[in-house]
This record gives sequence, C-alpha cells and structure tokens, in this order.
Amino acid sequence: MARRHLWRAEGLTSISLATHKGRVRVSFELNKHFLRYVNRGWRLTSEARVKLDYKEKRLVLYLTFKKEVSVYRPKAYITVDVNEDAEAVLIDGIVYLFETGLSRVTLGYYYRRKSVQEKYGKAYGLGSRPARRVFRRLGSNERALKRDIRWKLAALIVREAARRQAAIVLERLGKEPAKGMIERIKDPQLRHRVFQAAFKGIQKAIEEKAREHGVPVIYVDPRNTSRVCPIHGAEIVYGKDRHGVCSRGGETWHRDVVACYNLLLRALGGDGGHAPSRLRALVTVDGGPVPLGPTAAHEPAGVPRALWVRWRSLGATSDRKLMRMST
Repeated sequence: MARRHLWRAEGLTSISLATHKGRVRVSFELNKHFLRYVNRGWRLTSEARVKLDYKEKRLVLYLTFKKEVSVYRPKAYITVDVNEDAEAVLIDGIVYLFETGLSRVTLGYYYRRKSVQEKYGKAYGLGSRPARRVFRRLGSNERALKRDIRWKLAALIVREAARRQAAIVLERLGKEPAKGMIERIKDPQLRHRVFQAAFKGIQKAIEEKAREHGVPVIYVDPRNTSRVCPIHGAEIVYGKDRHGVCSRGGETWHRDVVACYNLLLRALGGDGGHAPSRLRALVTVDGGPVPLGPTAAHEPAGVPRALWVRWRSLGATSDRKLMRMST
C-alpha cells in the first residue's frame, strides 16, 4: 500500500512515486472504468496500491475513488418485474416490456452443444478433449452475450431512475429462485431454459449500476403480484395467454402490467384494497373492461432488443411509437 506522501496524482494520466532515488513520474493508460468514475464527479482518494508485474514488465496501479453525496430522497418509483425472456419496467405510468431474447440464446447454445456432442462423440467418444475444448468456448461466448444484454438493460433502467430521482423497486427473490420453478416442469428443454434464465442476474446488474449512480434499490415481497388486481384486490382469472380478467371489476389486465403495479403498491405500503393510499395519486385507471382503457394502458409497450440495446435513454423514441408497436 503506497501512502499519500509516497505518491501523488499529477493530472489524469500520470502519478509521482517516491523512491530511494527520488521521485519518479509514471504515466498510465486510461480505461473506460477510470473515465466513467472521473466524469461522474468521483475523485482519487489517498489510498492506492502499486504492484510490479515482473512477467509483463509493467507497473499496475489499484486506485480508489471518493465522492461527496447528498441524501437521496426518491421523488418517484420505477418497478422491475423480472421474467425469462423480457423485463417489465414501470416508468411514468407506462409499462415497458424490454425483450431480451435470453431464451432463444439459451436454446441456440443448447442445440449447438448437442450437435457438437453427437459429432465428436462418434469421432472421439464421449468426454473427449476436443469436445471439452469446444464446450468451454461455447460456454464463454454464451455467458458473455447474456452478461452484455443484462448490463446494457440495467444501465438503461438506472439512468432513467437517476434522471427522475427515483428509487428502483425489485422483487425479493430467494437464493436460487429457478429451483422452485423447475420442480413443477416436466419438459427437459423448458427446465433447462428456466434454470439458465438466471433471474437474479439482471437484479445484480441493476444493483451494481444503482450503486454507481447512488440510486436506492427497494425490495418487496413478490408473492401473488401477478394474480391480484391492483384496483380491487380481487383474484385475476387468466386464460391460455398472459391476459386475465379481474373477478370483481371485469377489467382486462396483462400479467406483466399487474405485477409492476402491485410491486409499486407494496413499495408505497398499500395493500391494493379500496382504502386511500399514496398510489391513488400516482395511478388513475377507469376500470373499464378493455385492454386499453381511456385513461390508462392495461397493455405493456413492447420494445424489441434490437431497438433498446443502443439507446442512451427512453427519449430515443416516442411513447406513441411504442404504443403502436404494442398494439
């Protein structure tokens, strides 16, 4: 650990180190992670660690940053309902359904592994070294692609929360939520998809990005969030698709929209009943038994991955365009 009087920063591209032969100025290469912190107002602290890499013949610097922050008082809430193939996000009264396509990625690599196993099994036998080498490469590529999708979506959600000074509401999932889901599934392909979905992966990415921006994350109980009407607190009866009808009011709801609004209710401390709550000031629905009522959207606005993956914000396109796509 190099102490403050043994080193000091000189601009953003070099430091001065104290040695037994005097001070030595060392220039270093900047990476995106360093520039990201500097551009967001972070400053170098007095702690730093210097390591000599004899093999590569280089000097490695481990720097830490600090930032003065004020108390973050949320003015709004953004709820996120995690699914296998799309993430439903409630922002400013609109539920966006960001399609991730993770199930197609999982199935694609599943069939590629299966074909490699059949091909190399006939040529070299089961568990051969060439097959293991291909499996390692495929696994690395699959993890990298899924990680890229999750981090880009997490960055988009956290940026929107920071712009609105909002808190992010997530479901409080267990340690291994996929295990409880696959217990009732008999189809081996579907079991593989659900197990590889890594529902907590997107949550961990959101948590990490939220820490970078100082955005608070709130966890609520996810039990029955998609089964109870947020207006009447009654059970929603679903058919074969993701649309259901409230057993009391008769309005039609999309499963992901219901989950997002119920997560918001629980974050605000409401129970979904008729008693006045803070949600009444945020949500205005007419209760009409139609998918798209006059005063609120019961249907999510679907956003394909090819569209949102390059966005820097939701302002990249208009809400009307999204609603036309959804309809």
